[in-house]
Amino acid sequence: MKVLVSGGGTGGHIYPALTIVEAIREIEPNAEFLYVGTETGLEADIAPREGIPFEKMDLAGFERKISFENVTRAFKACKGLLKAKRIVDEFKPSVAVGTGGYVCGPVLFVASLMGTPSMIQEQNAVAGITNKILSKVVTKVALGTEAALSSFPKDKCVYTGNPIRRSVMEGDKTKALKEFGFKEDLPILLITGGSRGARSINNAVLELIKKQAADKQVQILHVTGTLGYESVLESVKDAGVDLEKSPNIKVVSYLYNMPMALSMADLLIMRAGAIALAEVAAVGKPAVLVPYPYATGNHQEANARAFVEKGAARMILDRDLTGEILIKEVEEIIFDADKRKSMAAAMRGLGKPEAAAMIAKIAVEIANK
Repeated sequence: MKVLVSGGGTGGHIYPALTIVEAIREIEPNAEFLYVGTETGLEADIAPREGIPFEKMDLAGFERKISFENVTRAFKACKGLLKAKRIVDEFKPSVAVGTGGYVCGPVLFVASLMGTPSMIQEQNAVAGITNKILSKVVTKVALGTEAALSSFPKDKCVYTGNPIRRSVMEGDKTKALKEFGFKEDLPILLITGGSRGARSINNAVLELIKKQAADKQVQILHVTGTLGYESVLESVKDAGVDLEKSPNIKVVSYLYNMPMALSMADLLIMRAGAIALAEVAAVGKPAVLVPYPYATGNHQEANARAFVEKGAARMILDRDLTGEILIKEVEEIIFDADKRKSMAAAMRGLGKPEAAAMIAKIAVEIANK
């Protein structure tokens, strides 16, 4: 079995692809894989590091306005179609799987037209343009959320949930408490704005940190992101908080083991990226969501609303976010054990820890038809 995989630009497209690869390997241990991505995206480093052969394409997404730059990008897209044909001709895939991003457009389009069974995986509640176009030619569409059903041909859709890393389900709370030096008898708040950070969240959290440095009723792990770390530390210091004298508060730039932190968290403050939400849902953790306001099609707000409507999360729009509002939302949840429990149950009900296995099974089935 030969599997052509494409998806790139951001971790939200790459990590689902890698998770699906891992799940297919469990079904077909001898399967061969080829990952097609851009040379500038994260996939150019990540895929080879995971031992997956990598083929690069020189592509760029179109600007959402009329511009000369789009002429250049259109030319690259045409070259991309020709290269995609060469890749399919040479690799001869049994199945092609795309997880989004403009790079998978020409790859999945050409593979489908050349008769290769194919599948796309849509993570968000608001479908991306590339996946909407590809849905006309692919064999199957795996949906991360039922809210995206209206964007695709219904007869091709299967609601699988979003694929998550196996390590998410293997977090050890006891080890996590020891790792971060936290106590078991105080609630833990995990704050993250993603790997690069979220300035609005970092700013609003300052009031919460000041309050809990004094009250010591909540333990806080604040993951600032790599771009915000130094400025957050400076702001905390300017606010009169001495982190060395506040063992209930930890500020870090990045976490290489987020599943460990998730295992001990009682509540999260986070953006509303589809894969991050899928991981939080799989382990059943309530959240206060602050959707990234500039996401394409405002899809993060749509993602968040799907969780709010089920009672699994609260939402604060980025433009409304203040320290005062954040403190109010957090305290209403974190000090109410019954509310935390009901939100956790609702969140767990939205979880699909078996998503990757379901997607892999579909991929193998359509390859063998």
